[in-house]
Amino acid sequence: MAVLEELTFAKNLTQEEKALYDLLVLLIENYETENYPMVSVKPYEVLQHLIAASGISQQDLVGIIGSDEVVSQLVDCKLSLNNWQAKVLADYFQISPTIFQ
Repeated sequence: MAVLEELTFAKNLTQEEKALYDLLVLLIENYETENYPMVSVKPYEVLQHLIAASGISQQDLVGIIGSDEVVSQLVDCKLSLNNWQAKVLADYFQISPTIFQ
């Protein structure tokens, strides 16, 4: 990790350093995938987490992604997020919309 970090911030990498950087990234990604697999998270769980972590309430999202009823149904997994809502939420929380897939 230390070598990768050093290469990440280095300027004017040689071809060999670029190849080493790419190799280290690949090896670290493979190691993490095998040893620390990502748990699949549902979009409504992401939304619940973002609301809690941001210190906002569901009411704060009313008018941004729909009515009080729509927000409540999205948070309670009674309604699925559509692409527009995912984009708007991503913009609001300043994250990638792919988080909600």
